[in-house]
Amino acid sequence: MMNTINMTQSFKKSASHGESYHRESSLPHGLFITFEGIEGSGKTTQIQMLEEVLKKKGIPYITTREPGGTKIAEAIRHILLNPDLKEMRPETELLLYCASRAQHTAELILPALAEGKIVLCDRYFDSTYAYQGAARDLDEELINVLTKFSTYGRNPDLTFLLDLPVEIGLARIKNRNLDRLEQETISFHEKVREQYLSIARKYHSRYIVLKGESQPEEIHRQILASLHTYIGEQND
Repeated sequence: MMNTINMTQSFKKSASHGESYHRESSLPHGLFITFEGIEGSGKTTQIQMLEEVLKKKGIPYITTREPGGTKIAEAIRHILLNPDLKEMRPETELLLYCASRAQHTAELILPALAEGKIVLCDRYFDSTYAYQGAARDLDEELINVLTKFSTYGRNPDLTFLLDLPVEIGLARIKNRNLDRLEQETISFHEKVREQYLSIARKYHSRYIVLKGESQPEEIHRQILASLHTYIGEQND
């Protein structure tokens, strides 16, 4: 099995939304991988497929999500995504996401990384820049400050963006009981997608953009190819 102690040192870090919390991490352990994308992009499927590989290889990992991941953060998630709370202000939404992230990061993510584990996270702070920043039109500098505070300065080592047209993503989830954000307008989700692509272009050393309309198996192969240095070949 690979030496997880030096994992994060092998990825080239990028300056990102706020210089102070996108700099080289001071934690020398673990590997922090996030998955981003619009609704219906297939993040959950890819995380599950990667989990199976890590499990088979005996590589220590945890899987988590945002908002959520811990008891307190999951309680905040219930408030954030409740479709009955349509009167929620964008400012309230932003603060709740950051509150959830602070608890999630301190209680779960940082300890797991310190133990040398791979952390697979379904969304992290890039979602806030896409949803609350671009789609809700909240101030980016304010988000910078809140993100620095709520992440304790820890940013992902690698981010997979599953990109696909909004119409395709929304069609995939049309038979669900849609949450508050999933019920937003097409124009809202278009802004989210555009912001994700903008972030990926700006911070390309951290981002790997994948075509979300491709077959899940093909996307999975691309993800494994990106991680082969750390987890070995698929058929090891």
